[in-house]
Amino acid sequence: RGNSFGLSAVRSCLLLLFIHLSAPVEARRVRGGRAQTRRVQQQQTPPPYRERVEGAESFPLDFTAVEGNMDNFVVQIKNLAQSLYPCSAQKLDQDMKLHFLKNVSVTCNDGSPAGYYIKESKGSKRWLLFLEGGWYCFDSQTCESRYETMRRLMSSTKWPLTRTGRGILSPQPEENPHWWNANVVFIPYCSSDVWSGATPKTDQSDYAFMGSLIIKEVVNELLTKGLENAKVLLLAGSSAGGTGVLLNVDQVAEQLEAQGYTGVQVRGLADSGWFLDNKQYKFTDCLDTISCAPTEAIKRGIRYWGGLVPESCRQAHVGEEWNCFFGYKVYPTLKSPVFVAQWLFDEAQLTVDNIHLTGQPIHEGQWRYIQKLGQELRHTLRDVTAMFAPACLSHELITRADWTDIRVKGISLPRALHCWDRSLHHNLHINSSHSHQKHMTPPVRGCLLQLIDSCPWPHCNPSCPTIRDQLTGQEMSVIQFLKHMGFDVQKMAQQQGMEPKKLLGMLNNGN
Repeated sequence: RGNSFGLSAVRSCLLLLFIHLSAPVEARRVRGGRAQTRRVQQQQTPPPYRERVEGAESFPLDFTAVEGNMDNFVVQIKNLAQSLYPCSAQKLDQDMKLHFLKNVSVTCNDGSPAGYYIKESKGSKRWLLFLEGGWYCFDSQTCESRYETMRRLMSSTKWPLTRTGRGILSPQPEENPHWWNANVVFIPYCSSDVWSGATPKTDQSDYAFMGSLIIKEVVNELLTKGLENAKVLLLAGSSAGGTGVLLNVDQVAEQLEAQGYTGVQVRGLADSGWFLDNKQYKFTDCLDTISCAPTEAIKRGIRYWGGLVPESCRQAHVGEEWNCFFGYKVYPTLKSPVFVAQWLFDEAQLTVDNIHLTGQPIHEGQWRYIQKLGQELRHTLRDVTAMFAPACLSHELITRADWTDIRVKGISLPRALHCWDRSLHHNLHINSSHSHQKHMTPPVRGCLLQLIDSCPWPHCNPSCPTIRDQLTGQEMSVIQFLKHMGFDVQKMAQQQGMEPKKLLGMLNNGN
């Protein structure tokens, strides 16, 4: 394990060196023992994006040019070695380490202390705070059941001392091209309230619901660990954590501003938390979290948790604050810029809509419902300024180790987030007021910010995650999967007015 960490550290250092040497702004050549510098003209078209290092290019090393000035060459090598030493001497253990909150009155559901995991990156002014997901419970019965079956989501008593980051939380540049060197904070979900509650445990109540206060307290503690000098704070989250981002990103921005930290740019990244308050495929009584319609579950939950919503959204939905838990209703009221990453066919959404993909082929009514869900979701994203929405059947994206492989219009999510970063940086230069940043994202050369698949079926995008048969575990091709889902190639081709062979070709190519 130590050797693998060491090799990883060396790879990271070499990658830093490679980025420096291959920077496209200046190319250095050595002639006759004297270094000459020439400025490289910017290309009219942007260079093709390389996932690991943007703008990297390879070139042969030619040592014949330095033979007449070997002393100077050796000095340069020594300087390079000294500059790389801090990198090679970094700690090999790159896991995030557990810290319990000093304020013990802010707790998990069962009264045990809440906390966070952190991997600090000395010198970096970028902070990534991640909210974990994991459904919710909305009354005493569902919370008791949750405590029996998923206690780690309600208690900190058995949390491990360290966690390994994956995807956007990874410290490896190969896996995480643009955020690997940030200060990374993982906030475990133990409040079961979609990160909205502010209610302590009392003699009258069995559980505390303090999700909103946990975020606030973590931010306060991080201000003593370097966050006070940050340039960017990205509040990210997946599933219930993604919804938690929408509910809390403005609160975090206001919290820092009220304490005088106006130089920190607060942004949100909501992954798989853009749920719809749509009509279920099959209506059932609200007996458990899986089958209960989202609107009914949130209506019950917000009362049970004492849930808080952003003030601007609360004012837009007085008496019906549950609306603010649904992305397309809360997003227009937010001041902070938010990037939305959302599968068009989200498995969690299908589950609460009572479409259960159990390994048995589905019938035509379910197939039509699934297609309609994709259309509805696409419609609700129409006014979102920055998004990444692949036509895949999946759930959660940014913490997948293979998150760089998924593409929309040929662009990966890490690349899209990098473009978004650049557009927001550009905005700061043209307008110091950040009150409406999310509505001001001018195009950056070579960058697209609204990435959404137009093809209409689950997994019509060829870069979607691997599909496996739920009974056998065998990998399935897109065609096998669609047939399993009840997709009739002949019938669908007839409806589209094309030959079945052409439709199959389109499906295989993701068009």
